[in-house]
Amino acid sequence: MTSSIQVLVVEDDPGIADSLARGLTRAGYAASAVHSAAEALRAGPVDVVLLDLGLPDGDGTELCSILRARGDTAILVITARGEEPDRVAALDAGADDYLVKPFGFAELLARIRAVLRRSGRSGEGTISHGPLTVDPRVRRVTVSGEEVPLTPTEFDILECLAADPGRVVSRQEILERVWNTHWYGPSRVLDVHIAALRRKLGDPVRIQTVYARGFRLGDHG
Repeated sequence: MTSSIQVLVVEDDPGIADSLARGLTRAGYAASAVHSAAEALRAGPVDVVLLDLGLPDGDGTELCSILRARGDTAILVITARGEEPDRVAALDAGADDYLVKPFGFAELLARIRAVLRRSGRSGEGTISHGPLTVDPRVRRVTVSGEEVPLTPTEFDILECLAADPGRVVSRQEILERVWNTHWYGPSRVLDVHIAALRRKLGDPVRIQTVYARGFRLGDHG
């Protein structure tokens, strides 16, 4: 199912821009990408703008101010500039949130959902991968149309993997995203939940272990 929420990626690196747009499309959003401030200003109205500050033809912070003046589009700055003055300038220019590269795709999706909630839009896109459907808005999972009851922790782990199918998500990233940003407990708790997920999802959905790296959602059966 495709979301009606439109996301515009404004990023000067075509590889990064196109990769983000593809991932967002897989996550259920209507995503497109442009590579300059001029293209961003020519684009039609969208619900969310992912804005890189390092653009070839203008200052990203200034572009943020212009976009904010045009309306209530949710603006999420994604940039390598992590210094406090850059953050303050972008937020003062009207950005709703600020995410420093590199970042995990699951975190990006969570930030998008957060800014959409704050702006009053019900924009959480349904994630589909083969027979698997994950609906973050109602926290519902189905496999081949049949609902699969999951615990809150199991759902969070699956959402983390389903956000970017095929990408290996490290154990540490999952622990930090699902439990806490400063996880100090035993990581074997994750294996228990992964095993439970595999039992509940069955053969059509394959959670693969990638030795010494983490887990990924593999090709469906």
